[in-house]
Amino acid sequence: MAFDKAKVLRAAEKYLAQGKIPAAIKEYRDLVQHDPADLNTLNILGDLYVRTNQKERAIECFKHIAEHYRDQGFGNKAIAMFKKIERLNPGTPEIAEQLAVLFESQGLTVDARSQYMFLAEAYTKAGEAQRALEVLHKVADLDPQNVDIRLKLAEGFLHEGLNEDAARAFSHAGQQLHGRGDFERSLYAYGRALELIPNDYEALSGMASTHLSRGTGDEAAEILERTVAAAPEDVKLLELLAHAYIEAEDAPAAERATVALVAQQPAAYTRFVDVSRLYIKEGDITAAVRVLESVIGQLLSGRDEELVITILGEVLARDPEQVDALRLLVRVYWWQRDAEKLHSALERLAEAAQAAHRVEEERSALTQLARLAPDQTRYLERLQELGGAPEDSVTEAMFSTPPVEEEVPTFESFMPEVQAVTSEFSDAPAADDVQFEWNAVEEPEATTALPETTAIAEYAQADPSSSFADLNDWMDDAGHDEVKEIAPVMPTSFEIAPSFEDVAATASVPDEPAVDERRDQMWRQELESVDFYIAQGYADIALDTLDMLERQFGQHAEIEERRERLKSGSAHAPAPARQHEETIEFSAITPYDLAEEVEESKASKSIEPFEISETHEPSLIVEEPQPVQVSAAQPTRSSAQQGIDPGLAAIFDEFRAAVEEEDPALADGDYETHYNLGLAYKEMDLMDEAIEELQSAAAIVSPRDGTPRYLQCCNLLGHCFMQKGMPQVAAMWFQKGLETPGQTEEEYQALRFELGTAYEKMGDLERAIKTFTEVYGINVTYRGVANKLRELQERRK
Repeated sequence: MAFDKAKVLRAAEKYLAQGKIPAAIKEYRDLVQHDPADLNTLNILGDLYVRTNQKERAIECFKHIAEHYRDQGFGNKAIAMFKKIERLNPGTPEIAEQLAVLFESQGLTVDARSQYMFLAEAYTKAGEAQRALEVLHKVADLDPQNVDIRLKLAEGFLHEGLNEDAARAFSHAGQQLHGRGDFERSLYAYGRALELIPNDYEALSGMASTHLSRGTGDEAAEILERTVAAAPEDVKLLELLAHAYIEAEDAPAAERATVALVAQQPAAYTRFVDVSRLYIKEGDITAAVRVLESVIGQLLSGRDEELVITILGEVLARDPEQVDALRLLVRVYWWQRDAEKLHSALERLAEAAQAAHRVEEERSALTQLARLAPDQTRYLERLQELGGAPEDSVTEAMFSTPPVEEEVPTFESFMPEVQAVTSEFSDAPAADDVQFEWNAVEEPEATTALPETTAIAEYAQADPSSSFADLNDWMDDAGHDEVKEIAPVMPTSFEIAPSFEDVAATASVPDEPAVDERRDQMWRQELESVDFYIAQGYADIALDTLDMLERQFGQHAEIEERRERLKSGSAHAPAPARQHEETIEFSAITPYDLAEEVEESKASKSIEPFEISETHEPSLIVEEPQPVQVSAAQPTRSSAQQGIDPGLAAIFDEFRAAVEEEDPALADGDYETHYNLGLAYKEMDLMDEAIEELQSAAAIVSPRDGTPRYLQCCNLLGHCFMQKGMPQVAAMWFQKGLETPGQTEEEYQALRFELGTAYEKMGDLERAIKTFTEVYGINVTYRGVANKLRELQERRK
């Protein structure tokens, strides 16, 4: 026989009307078992279990609803259901954890912290110190700027022997203190971290940055030197040391550290560029050129010729006749196949070499100029004065770039003094053995040619008498046949070493939650709430919510679309009839209108079948239980110290003291979350909870703060008390809203109408007529006020 839902529902309502709660429970249970997606019925069943003191079954019902809301992203509604469970069974760690996570996701920092602190205390009392510290870590993350909390957390980890966690906490505190400019305490925190893990890159990087900001870079370098001496092959430590010397502007030490770094990681050769620039900054041009020349082959192979030109430009700006710099510039322009710039650089080199009495360099430059421009007799004349062109071997030694296929010369061949430097590192290879092997450069197809190559070929064709081929022959002697038609490409496995800041950032910065996604989620949830208010006929609340959304998110087409729906009269659509509302009502049951959520859940996610075990129903009518006073989320200080390690208990109390030092601005930031949570409770007909949240929101703001927030709270509180059948209290809140200065006439008009309705419900016809008359005097067509006045005047007769 098919299940007749309507028949079973009528039977359940009949039993409720007769006060036969056990029989009604049986019918509602049948409804839930046949339709587990009917959350409204499931909620009523849970309320009936509460009335018969079957708390475990009630909790089972409410938990199923709460988990559904949580999984569907309705955070505020999930909080409402978990709070119902908390009232039935206070002090449950599982529920506290669920609430803490939900509060955190909704931005209710204070409430989330309270639940986490209760959970940490529960774990501490149970002897699960590590789990307690994990929860305290979450509390610290709620307020990342509170350094004292982070330091206490580190002490707690240290007390439990969790050295790695303690070191991370100390490093995080050091980072926050450095950001505040409190360098002394920052160094203390980093020092504690390094005591636990001496080679911790995050702490070493932070310590070095703090010393540099403090102006004591030499102290940072000294610490890093000791660390590197103990692990001379540690690339990350060498990177930190090299960067520390760069930042401290100690060029010789930076060069020494970079040599050691490249010995372990050849791909870090680009660090020599920073060293060269530092020498330029210090005015040591000769050393700057020497360091740059040591890696010019690798830089050109890596297609970094523009970088080389830039640095050489800085050198020549200080010393335009620096012969070695001009010689390197010639090599770069040859590499680029730029005939015009090559010619200009050779002329500058010849002039500078002549002025410096460096005959061999001048002869080599003039030889190439004579080949490039054979019609210029002055080059040949000067060559004759110098004794003729040099031998090819001399020219090769001065201008050639080593072929990329061959092994790159050792750094010691360019810097003899490095032999003594490298020996300072205990396990570093001897100077004679330090060879840097570079990856071979891939050769593209021979048909590939750079634009510069084409330009030079055209230049040669335009001037057949030129001896550019001779220049190519000269370069061929140096082993560069392949350069005629192809350009060098990036080595296949070069890796640029991470910067000093990258090392610190990689180690210390956790992933952050996606703020844009959370904002979009909040936007969608609020729009769903507005749709609910429109469907239920709560036009005023819908308009208030739309105004709030516009202030938070700005103007939006979806806001205007819903306002148009309200203007067109859709807000006055009849609300769904409540189950047997005219026949029976009892305060313990909180009916829901979940049509929208149920339809959405059916489309997006199937609901697990909800089964309730068959047991004998109680035969006696049980009196309704008294309300439970909830204090689980507010544990006492003394209870945290019962049966736990005294040292950890002391740290726990210090942590609590640091947490309780709340910034007053934090509470003000919670206004929107309290207000939104109050809206969610009201939407679910949980009026007591809604009133509590809205009163909390109203207490945070002021009637004279220049915003409509206080008036919005008054309006919603009035509606909540009206729904509870308490028009006297509702009238008080509507009157408070009218006394709020600086609001719009439309808002005042809406409150006057609601105040008149409250007076009518109270039976105070005189004041109701007076209030509605004021509304009528401002707008005769407002919400049918003319008919309302006639009706009241007839009743007064």
